[in-house]
Amino acid sequence: MASIQTEREDKFDADSDFVLPPLTDLIPSGGAVDVAEVRLISSYYDTSELDLLRRGITVRRRRGDADNGWHAKVPADKARTEIRLPLGTGDDAQVPEELTTLLAGARLGKPLAPVATLTSLRRVHVVTDADGTVLAEVADDAVTVEVDGAVGRGWRELEVELGPAGSEKTLSKAGKALRAAGARRSAHPSKLHRALATPSEKSLPAAIGVLDEYLEQQAQAVFAGDVYLRRGLDPIHPTRVAIRRYRSTLRVFADLFDEGAAEHLDSELSWYAGLLGEVRDRQVQRARFAESVRELPGELVLGPVAARIENDLLAEQIRHRELVTAELGGERYRQLLATVTEWSRALPLAPGSDGVDAEALDKLARKAGRKVSKRVSAAVEHGDDEALHRARKAAKRARYAAELVQPIVGKKEAKARIARYKSVQEVLGEHQDAVVAAQTLKQLGRVAGVTPGENGFTFGILYAREVRAAESARAEVSGLDI
Repeated sequence: MASIQTEREDKFDADSDFVLPPLTDLIPSGGAVDVAEVRLISSYYDTSELDLLRRGITVRRRRGDADNGWHAKVPADKARTEIRLPLGTGDDAQVPEELTTLLAGARLGKPLAPVATLTSLRRVHVVTDADGTVLAEVADDAVTVEVDGAVGRGWRELEVELGPAGSEKTLSKAGKALRAAGARRSAHPSKLHRALATPSEKSLPAAIGVLDEYLEQQAQAVFAGDVYLRRGLDPIHPTRVAIRRYRSTLRVFADLFDEGAAEHLDSELSWYAGLLGEVRDRQVQRARFAESVRELPGELVLGPVAARIENDLLAEQIRHRELVTAELGGERYRQLLATVTEWSRALPLAPGSDGVDAEALDKLARKAGRKVSKRVSAAVEHGDDEALHRARKAAKRARYAAELVQPIVGKKEAKARIARYKSVQEVLGEHQDAVVAAQTLKQLGRVAGVTPGENGFTFGILYAREVRAAESARAEVSGLDI
């Protein structure tokens, strides 16, 4: 059975004559630093096309210290989730079935085989507080690489990994001390990236590189979500957000992509997002309605209202989650992941798009912003719920486009745009949630009204609250400065 832990670390490159500075700034009163030396042998596994590495995922078989075992590392926002399994007593050079199953989507169904062996002579400094709890581990590694039986050029690397008592401030202090001594932020996210000439290191025109990097971030999140779904966890919301960002980019910057390829990928991403959305909608409604019922005076809650809402919506949520799980093994989903991978390798650009400059990219982002104003104004004027929903989608696309062009327009300008469109998105999001919630409550009330021991009275009150919430959001958005 796998064990799970979250890993947060920073990596630095150093010259061979680098001298590790004193770690006194990291040691609190009563704390200490213990030093140990180990020799670690890590055999890495991937597909023949390095599909895992493309996604920031590594699988290794480690020997040499108390950290022995199989480790799969999966991106998790700023940190990584490490899935661990023991070496076992049989053929411990074979990737355990539990890991191959969890990584089925990320490896696109391909077999895993050894791709490199890294040996690290490690001098590790363990910083503890007065209670003996680990704040951080600072590892000084001399690394050698073996690929296809040939020993390659080695390097020196430093890692600062947070312990249970550490914080981002601990990482910041350690990084500052190491850089002051001559270390440099690592140009590679992992040792394996540095050991192999990975296909993710592309040479693209600057503006297209910005576009490619943003899409790649979303692809990484989708693949990480795949692993978490296969573990039975709940990455529904972040996966949907990544898909929305990807689809928004396909639409806002549509002129730059091959039209047929973009339309096909957009359609398939929409299909998958729809599956996830059925789960997420029930999660949101359960929390929303539970809070609404709690806020009502007791005398207005007639019958098992909370139980009716929870039981019905949870049953639907479970059913839709099972549908998602079933699709993870389906051919359509596998083809979707394969298509996203193809886009990661090379964007299908329209003729002439590789010559687009930063100004043209920002022009498309600004155009998305102007569309928000037009759609909101038209929707408010006509009072159309569906038009307001379309305006909300436009606000999301403008917000994500502002995120994408941040390297071009600068952090300050991008933050101002993001804040403006986010405010519209949030108000219209409340409107849409209220509209959908009202329809759900109407259905639940109908069932309660014909069920012995229940009635629709409280559902009517909740319905009226949602109608008022939608009206309030509509009024609020008309007053926003867009």
